[in-house]
Amino acid sequence: MLLHPGDPLWVDAWVPRDDPLWVNDVTSSAAWAGEWWCDALASLGVGDLTVHRGAAEPGEYGALVCFAGRGPGEVFSDARKVVGLSQWRGREGALFMMCAYTRWDPVPLVEVLDLPDPARETLAAGLAAVAVGVAQLVDGVSDLQGLADTLLSTFSGWAGPGGSVSP
Repeated sequence: MLLHPGDPLWVDAWVPRDDPLWVNDVTSSAAWAGEWWCDALASLGVGDLTVHRGAAEPGEYGALVCFAGRGPGEVFSDARKVVGLSQWRGREGALFMMCAYTRWDPVPLVEVLDLPDPARETLAAGLAAVAVGVAQLVDGVSDLQGLADTLLSTFSGWAGPGGSVSP
């Protein structure tokens, strides 16, 4: 992951084991988070989104760039990732870490990898097709603050009594 100030939007959500959102199965436990993002993105005008409900699939470039793979609960527009998601689980509950880019541009990420130039160019070209930024799907989204506000305002509809979220 390459993080710049203001991009991507990063959201953490904590789900304790006694929360109605808790699911023991790691693969299906993140589906609610993907659906939450789909609802928020739909309210901004993004349609035809899907939530990956299968096991993790690293894909061709996933060994180098996690955003290039498919994981449980991640959100896609066509075959391009819009929202990445990972989770940490313990006895107390699960922490879901989610992010969406304003604009997906793999070039700055590829430039920091220790690869020869021809491999960087090939990787950048391949990565350009695996993800998409929210602003690339919706006109008028110049930053992710509106999406953050929408996510936070709708979280109470998704979170159980102990759930919490922080941007």
